[in-house]
Amino acid sequence: MAKSKSDQTLPVNVDMDQEPSSSITYANEVIAIIAGLAASEVEGVAGMVNVNSGLKGKNRNVTRGVKVEVGTEEVSVDLYLNVEYGTPIPRAAHDAQEGVKRSIESMTGLHVVRVDVHVQGVSFEKENNALQAGAGKANLEAGTQKAKDAEAQQARKAEEECAADAPFETEIEPAVDGKASPESGSDPLKTESAENTGENGSAET
Repeated sequence: MAKSKSDQTLPVNVDMDQEPSSSITYANEVIAIIAGLAASEVEGVAGMVNVNSGLKGKNRNVTRGVKVEVGTEEVSVDLYLNVEYGTPIPRAAHDAQEGVKRSIESMTGLHVVRVDVHVQGVSFEKENNALQAGAGKANLEAGTQKAKDAEAQQARKAEEECAADAPFETEIEPAVDGKASPESGSDPLKTESAENTGENGSAET
């Protein structure tokens, strides 16, 4: 039995005008760059540790220490880093996790399912820099004091040389009431004796 014309028509719920769907994909390097920069900005993180992430290119310094797995809507991240000496490691790791998750989700719209932090070591670079700065300051102060002492010693030596080279001068006091001072060459005792003799002679006369 032949089918009727009505039985051969297409279903009415098929949308003939439907447009093909579009999508956005991200390279692993893009996600790794975002994660690496976000982790490096965390206080207490001394730096990232080089691991074989499989990423190559001019941004290897930024993506160093970062491994990512990117899906269509989700992403997972592994961070390999060093922390600064004296920093609470759990706090630094948690801050790195939160910072990386927030940066990736806000920039890409992908859902970050996990951020695993692998602490590889402790850096003493900050402590060493502080010690070197203190030692340099102490050496500078010691050198300044030594220079001041040398200048003072040279000044004292110059004063002593000037005093040794200066001629010896004797101050001559002027005569008082016609009497010559001791420095004039006359003996004051003889002069006084002569005056007394003259007075006595006048009195006898």
